[in-house]
Amino acid sequence: MGESIVIFYIALFVIAFLYASVGHGGASGYLALMAIWGVAPDVMKPSALLLNLFVASTSFVQFYRGGHFRMNLFWPLAIASVPMAFVGGLMHIDAGLYKKVLGALLVIAVARLYFFGNIRNMELRHPQIGLSLLIGAGIGFLSGLIGIGGGIILSPVLLLLKWSDMKQTAAISALFIFVNSISGLLGQLYKGINFSSDMLMYVIVAFAGGLLGAYIGSLKLKAASLRNVLAAVLVVAAYKLLFTTA
Repeated sequence: MGESIVIFYIALFVIAFLYASVGHGGASGYLALMAIWGVAPDVMKPSALLLNLFVASTSFVQFYRGGHFRMNLFWPLAIASVPMAFVGGLMHIDAGLYKKVLGALLVIAVARLYFFGNIRNMELRHPQIGLSLLIGAGIGFLSGLIGIGGGIILSPVLLLLKWSDMKQTAAISALFIFVNSISGLLGQLYKGINFSSDMLMYVIVAFAGGLLGAYIGSLKLKAASLRNVLAAVLVVAAYKLLFTTA
């Protein structure tokens, strides 16, 4: 049991490190890890959102200090996503359906790591306000419902639309995740919330990993091999959620 806990915390640190290095809070990774460890969905959701707050904030500070944040792109996404994340956080979802939706989102996370890690948008397009509001609302609702910050969905969308480059995407995603996580937590708090008894240790380990990851990510250092390991973990968790009943 002791060895299992040590492995869990090492994995938690690595997940926070890797996600923070690309401007993410890491909720999809934490949810994957907790799914593998058999944590109950009603504990997984608020726990992942709380960890998001600490890790995404460290990412945002580092990328903001690097001059990569664009308020004109962020605000329409956030103004639509925050209320919808609260609504999503209020809603109950069947445990079986929750696992299937989460599994699908983990597949998106793997795609984000494998296929969008090295995109360079040399000619950026001007963002469309209406489309930004629509994207923000949809991702926000899903964020609150499932217990993620939405960065794994938002960042490939921004890159594919060519609205931001990699570093700008990281900065915008980090703050987007932070505000959605607060809103989603408030929605869950309204209906009743459950945390793991080890939540304080979760926060300490994830925050330490996030600090290091955000610092390294802002310095443009790469951790490609470690991201492949993380992607493998997400694949295992996605398979467990989508194709098994355990």
